[in-house]
Amino acid sequence: MRWVSCLKIARKVRPGIKSNAENPIFVLLTNTIMTIKFLYTVIASLITLGAYAQKSDGTTKSLVKAELEFAESLTKNGSKTAYTTFSASDALVFRPNPVNAKTFYGAQPESTDVVWNPVYAKVSRSGDFGFTTGPFTVAGKEYGQYFSIWKAVNGRWELALDLGVSHNKPLNKVITQFIEPKDFYKPKFLNDKQRQTGAEIIGTTEETLNTLLKTHGVSAFAGFVNHDVRVLFPGYEPIIGKDKVVAFFNSMFARVSLKRTKVVKADGGDLAYSYGVAAIDYKADLRESFNYVFVYERQPDAMWNLISVIFAPAER
Repeated sequence: MRWVSCLKIARKVRPGIKSNAENPIFVLLTNTIMTIKFLYTVIASLITLGAYAQKSDGTTKSLVKAELEFAESLTKNGSKTAYTTFSASDALVFRPNPVNAKTFYGAQPESTDVVWNPVYAKVSRSGDFGFTTGPFTVAGKEYGQYFSIWKAVNGRWELALDLGVSHNKPLNKVITQFIEPKDFYKPKFLNDKQRQTGAEIIGTTEETLNTLLKTHGVSAFAGFVNHDVRVLFPGYEPIIGKDKVVAFFNSMFARVSLKRTKVVKADGGDLAYSYGVAAIDYKADLRESFNYVFVYERQPDAMWNLISVIFAPAER
C-alpha cells in the first residue's frame, strides 16, 4: 500500500530521530492515515444507506425493488427507521387521517411486526411516479392490503403516500402483475403552470363524477372505472374488475360524496392520482367517513378512467 511505502522512506530520511512520536513526518503520515480510515468509514456508511434509497430508472422493476427493500428495512431496523429513511420530505401516511410520514414515525418507537409484499405495480411513462399494492400481515395475526404511491426524486424512489385496509385472513388466490411502461416520454420543457393545468383536467373529471354520484347514485361509477380496476375497501379482499366493482358498489352504497384535497398528474400524461375525504351512506342506513385515493389512467380515447380506488377509514 502507498502509505506503508511512504512510512518506510520517512524512517530512512530522518535516522537521527529515535522516537516516532517526535518525528513530524511520522505524525503527519499517522494523521493522514487516520483521516483516510475515517473517510473510508463515512463512505461505507453512505453506501449502506444508499442501498435503502433505491435508484429509479423509470421501470416498474426498480419500483418493486424499492418497495421490497423498504419492507426489508422495516423488518430489520424497525418502522421508525424504515419510514424516515424511505419517505419523501412531504410524504403522507394515513394513520388514519393523513399526516407527514417523517413527523409521525419520527415520534414512534421502532416496530418490526408488519410484513408485506407487492403483487401489483405500475409506473408512469415519464418515470416520475408509480404505485404498488399487496397483502400485509401484523404479527402474523392481522391481515390487510396496503397501497403506496412513490415518486422519483433526484433519480431515486421515495415514498409519497401510504395507506391500507384490514380484512380477515385472505382466501383468494393472489396473482402477481408488475406492469412496465409501454414507452418512455417526458416533456423537456414543462413548467409548474402547465402541470397545474394538467392536474385541473383530472380535477374536472372527478368533479363530474361527484356530480353524477349525487344525481344518478353510485351507478355513476360504471362510467369512470376501467375494465381492470382494483378496489380496496375495509373488510374485503381486493375487488378486481369493472363488473365486480360496480356490483359491489351497487350492493353496498346508497350515496357517495367526494371532497378532493389534491391531484397529482405524471409529466408523461398517462397516470394521475387524487386523494380526499368521502362520505358514504350505506343501504343499511349508516354513514361513514373515509379517506380515499383514486388512481387514474388516460385511455386511447383521451378519457381518464379509474384503475385503483382505495377507501380507508377516516376520523371525523
